[in-house]
Amino acid sequence: MRALLITGGCCHNYTLQSQQLTNAVGKLTAAEWTVVNEGGNGTKAQIPLYAKPDWAKGFDVVVHNECFADTTNQDYIRQITSAHKAGVPAVVIHCAMHTYRATDIDDWREFLGVTSRRHDHLSRYAVKSVGPEHSIVKGLPDGWKTPMDELYVIEKLWPNAKALASSVSERDGKTYPVVWVNQYGKARVFGTTLGHDMKTASDPRYHRLVANGLLWACGKLDTQGQAATGYAVPQFVIDGQWVQPYRTGEGFLYEEMSELLGVPTA
Repeated sequence: MRALLITGGCCHNYTLQSQQLTNAVGKLTAAEWTVVNEGGNGTKAQIPLYAKPDWAKGFDVVVHNECFADTTNQDYIRQITSAHKAGVPAVVIHCAMHTYRATDIDDWREFLGVTSRRHDHLSRYAVKSVGPEHSIVKGLPDGWKTPMDELYVIEKLWPNAKALASSVSERDGKTYPVVWVNQYGKARVFGTTLGHDMKTASDPRYHRLVANGLLWACGKLDTQGQAATGYAVPQFVIDGQWVQPYRTGEGFLYEEMSELLGVPTA
């Protein structure tokens, strides 16, 4: 599964976040990552990648984690959304929801599945499932609290989007989606506003959520929340850390697992 992560812009340490995300999700899925970090650390940029007519060619899924709120060029934005409308699956994370918020057109917002222009303060928000349990959130504890994150104020959930989990604002008492799925043209889109703080980005529950969303967007997650054959990497958690007992080309890591678990090899 060839995944393209596009990142950069304002307000976050995208180098560190990218390392954390690709390493953690890479332990849960058979994803091969390409990371593009362009545009500097401001709120306005048109990155070189999107100047290519076939910028998404060769990738099975694109992960958007960029933050350029003040970029307004309509042709530039539609160069991005048109690739997804034609069928390229996507995962959209956190500040992607505020990217291009200053523009007059709704193409990006319709692609995301939500409209948001502001967020509440950092806190430990409880993440509650909405309605029948979707395969993406199946197995995740209902009501788990983010270690520390922002709550994005969702002004609109677009008609083709469906909320999967929500949190309650400590400021206005309203409930806002924090996890959802969307259908944009021919593409599946998974979205979450979670992921501001590195504590959330380091949480195994967040890793599982994003991994499931990635697999679902590609059509590789079944109704029980299990990856299709060949798309999952066996793993388990010890002391809050994901442990991978196999390594490609090496098989089962007997000596490493023996040392970690305190069990002598036969």
